[in-house]
Amino acid sequence: MKFKSLRSMGFFDKFKSARDIAKEEIKEMNWIQLEREQQLDEIVEVSNAVPVLIFKHSTTCGISKMALRSFEHAYDYDKKEIEPYFLDLKAHRDISSAISEKFNVQHESPQILLIKNGTAVYHTSHGAIDAESLRSKL
Repeated sequence: MKFKSLRSMGFFDKFKSARDIAKEEIKEMNWIQLEREQQLDEIVEVSNAVPVLIFKHSTTCGISKMALRSFEHAYDYDKKEIEPYFLDLKAHRDISSAISEKFNVQHESPQILLIKNGTAVYHTSHGAIDAESLRSKL
């Protein structure tokens, strides 16, 4: 169980934006930050050896934040099973558009995609995002 959110809030924590808080939460899981469009080619290459997960997250959306928290809480995969990438949609909307085009998947937020052998073999969004459901897709 994660206790980070239960720690006492310091005075300066009251001034953090939702985006700052979301970025702190991201650090709890060993996400690979998706920040360059060229990384999509790397993802295709990596996906030939190990499935790749892309989590598309809007740092200002409450639904996206809840989906991320729930996903991270239930996520228990090893790097040998799956390689997790994280996309901050607010900072990199262009990459989200490139993902839609490259993997032929309509953009949604929040959204997860599972890439195997260069192809999106599974994708879902909003309340259907569930870390455990990936197991059957691996």
